[in-house]
Amino acid sequence: MKGDNMRDKAREKFEQLLEIMEELRSEHGCPWDRKQTHESLKPYMIEEAYEVVHAIDENNMDELIEELGDVMLQVVFHSQIARENNEFTIVDVLERINSKMIRRHPHVFKNEGEYSYEQWEKIKAKEKGKKQYSKIGEINKGLPPLMNLRRLIENSFAVDYDPYKEKNIFELLKRDLESLENEGNENNEIELLTHLIYYFVKKERNIDSLLSKAAKEYFEKYKKFENGEDKE
Repeated sequence: MKGDNMRDKAREKFEQLLEIMEELRSEHGCPWDRKQTHESLKPYMIEEAYEVVHAIDENNMDELIEELGDVMLQVVFHSQIARENNEFTIVDVLERINSKMIRRHPHVFKNEGEYSYEQWEKIKAKEKGKKQYSKIGEINKGLPPLMNLRRLIENSFAVDYDPYKEKNIFELLKRDLESLENEGNENNEIELLTHLIYYFVKKERNIDSLLSKAAKEYFEKYKKFENGEDKE
């Protein structure tokens, strides 16, 4: 499908989705959809995002199409609720993301210099009215701790900060484990976690995918035990 035709079709389908949501939330719509709020929909947004990740992990493009649609539905759902509450509309959402992408990519849309992660954080800090900023961003209180640590390490690599570059990460992990074996404390546990996540980020491994596979393997091991197949 050519670019112009695809955009025309996308506009048509997106408008249809907006109309569907309006109908579902109307007086003669669906009782379940009508009673939903921003608060009640929170778990669904999280679930749909994880299902997108699962589809990517499985390299299942048909499933990815469906799950991305479910995420888009959540965006439209929240926007319709906000419109009814006179908070904002889908137009505000689209305008905000469009202007943000243009503003944060001056090297593309204004032909100003080259991309750097530091520049991204500088622009981001300016948007939020901050005079000072960290080159690797801030700790995001809305993210799970594991994700925060992973992102900070990834971002530090982007600005050429690597505290263990000259060290053997396996020796560090060995030292951490020996410390814990010899009645180590919480600091040793923190160092072990940091070094482990550092290793996976350095190797450009998908930690979430590895954790999902580890959970699956652990569950399969338990099922063998439950069925009396595991004699160990």
